[in-house]
Amino acid sequence: MSGEHVFLSDKVIRRIFTLADLRSCDVFYDLGCGNSNAILIAANEYRVKKSIGIENRKRAVKKVLSKINGIDNASIINDDIRKVQISDADVILFWFYDDRIVKRMLDRFTLTLKKGTRIISIWSPPGLVLPEKIDFPFFVSVIPFTYAENVEKQFEKIYGQPCIDFTGSWLLAEKYIDGIETVSSQYKRFVNILYGMIIWINAWNMGVACEDEIPPPVESYLGILKTFFNIDLSDMFDR
Repeated sequence: MSGEHVFLSDKVIRRIFTLADLRSCDVFYDLGCGNSNAILIAANEYRVKKSIGIENRKRAVKKVLSKINGIDNASIINDDIRKVQISDADVILFWFYDDRIVKRMLDRFTLTLKKGTRIISIWSPPGLVLPEKIDFPFFVSVIPFTYAENVEKQFEKIYGQPCIDFTGSWLLAEKYIDGIETVSSQYKRFVNILYGMIIWINAWNMGVACEDEIPPPVESYLGILKTFFNIDLSDMFDR
């Protein structure tokens, strides 16, 4: 998942820019920008030195070009984020979750970015990086990265406890939905159930679920998703 799949509202973009302390002296990159307004807001409202989007889909690039036409400090590059030079970046918005892309970009970040560069991510820090700032579901990590020894240590550093139970999963899902601001009120209950289950199952698979057995509420909601929405999450369990 990346910015091309989820559209962030202008309010959310301003929130993450505030978290990252985006300033007029900064060079900003939006990696996989899609049709987001992040480039426009960074250029017009935060008056950054340069605001650059990188996107490999030509249709999305055309849409962004129409928005930033005539803005001197905004531009977009139609290319793969793994190939474009980004060494002058001060702030980067990066929210890919494909492990292959994340690993490749973490290597690039470490080798090419200057000390103090801030990486904004959504939902989680990239890899096992320990973030400097947290306003869940938004994170800011700073070069040089500090890494957790394992996912349990990262989880404890971020959430203040070594595991998450069903209630915690539900609350994180709710906080994520409210933070992203993309779900209509009539669908929030359903999306909360779906995300809550996905969070808990991932925690179970990684060994950071507090429960030793699958708890009754999880069994119930999995049954609801399968029976009423034809969504079977059973294949997600890998232990």
